[in-house]
Amino acid sequence: MKKHRLLSFLLVALAMLVLPLLLQQGGNAWVRIVDMALLYVLLALGLNIVVGYAGLLDLGYVAFFAVGAYLFALLGSPHLAESFPAIAQAFPNGLHLPIWIVIPLAAALAGLFGLMLGAPTLKLRGDYLAIVTLGFGEIIRVFLNNLDRPINLTNGPKGISQIDGVTFFGVPLNRPLEVFGFEIASVSLYYYFFLALVIVSVVICHRMENSRIGRAWMAVREDEIAAKAMGINTRNLKLLAFGMGATFGGVSGAMFAAFQGFVSPESFSLMESVMIVAMVVLGGIGHLPGVIVGALLLAALPEVLRHVAGPLQAMTGGRMDAAILRQLLIALAMIGIMLMRPRGLWPAPERGKSLSKPAANGPMKDAGHE
Repeated sequence: MKKHRLLSFLLVALAMLVLPLLLQQGGNAWVRIVDMALLYVLLALGLNIVVGYAGLLDLGYVAFFAVGAYLFALLGSPHLAESFPAIAQAFPNGLHLPIWIVIPLAAALAGLFGLMLGAPTLKLRGDYLAIVTLGFGEIIRVFLNNLDRPINLTNGPKGISQIDGVTFFGVPLNRPLEVFGFEIASVSLYYYFFLALVIVSVVICHRMENSRIGRAWMAVREDEIAAKAMGINTRNLKLLAFGMGATFGGVSGAMFAAFQGFVSPESFSLMESVMIVAMVVLGGIGHLPGVIVGALLLAALPEVLRHVAGPLQAMTGGRMDAAILRQLLIALAMIGIMLMRPRGLWPAPERGKSLSKPAANGPMKDAGHE
C-alpha cells in the first residue's frame, strides 16, 4: 500500500513539473491561466482557515489580497519616489526591496488588517458577520480608488505600473531562462515559484488542522457555546483565524502584483471575494484537497468556457454578448455541481459522519423490565 502511494506521489510530482513545459509549446496563455489558478489556490487555502476551520463567513477576503498587492507595488515600483520628494532623495529610482523582505511584510500587514477586521466582529455570527466583512472589503477598495489626493499614495483608479518582477536567488523570473539549450518561458518560471508557495502553504494548513489550535477552531465551528464551556478562549481563536487567513491573502496579493506588473482597484471587486468563497464551498469546506480542486476548477473554468461562448454567440447571430454567455455557463456549471454534490466535490470524510450505531442483535434491556 505504501509503495502504491509513493508511486502515485512521484507520478503527480512529475506531472506537475512537466506541465508548464508542455503547455508553453502551445503558447504562454495556458501557462498564465495555470499560474493564476495557483494564486487562487493560495487565496482559497487562506479563506479555508476562516470559513472551513473556524466557521466564520468572510465575504471581504479580497481586501487582504489587495493589501498585499499594493504593498508590493509601492515597495517594488518608482511610484513612491515620484510622489514623495523625501523618498526620491534617498532612493531616486524607488525602493525596489527584495522579495525576501516584501513577502514577510505583505503577510504581516495583511495579518494586521485581519486582526483589525476580527476585533470588532467577535460577537457577530452568520449573516451579520458576512455583511460586516463584505463592507470591510468594499471600504478597502474605495480607499484604494480615492487615495490619490491630497497625497498620491495609490494613484487612484489609474493604478500602479512598472512593478518589479520576482528575483529568486539572482534569477529574474520575468525573463526567459535558458537551461541546457532549452528555453523556459517567464510564465513557466513563475509557475514553479507559485507551486513551491502552494506546497509550503498546504503543509502549514495541514499542520494547523491537526494541531490543538486547529481542533479548537473546529470546536468553535461546530458549537461556540459548548467550546466556550469547555474552556476554549473563543475570542483569541477567532482573532487568530482572521489573522492567519489574511496572511495567505497578503502573500498571494504580493505575488499577483509581481506577476502582473500592474495593480488597480478594479482587480479587487466584490465578485472576486464571492468567487473565492465559491471555490472553498464548491471544493469541500474544511478539506484541503477539496479546496485545492475547487480553486483550480473555478479559476480555469472561465477561460475554458471562453472557447465555448464564442461559438454559442455565433449561433445566436451575435445578439448575445460572449462575456454574458460565459458567466451564464459558469453559473449553470456551479449549480449543477452543487445539486449533484451538495457537500462539495471532495468533502471532508469526518463531516456529516453519523454516530456509532448500536449493535443490531445486541441486548436491549429496559430498566423497567429488569
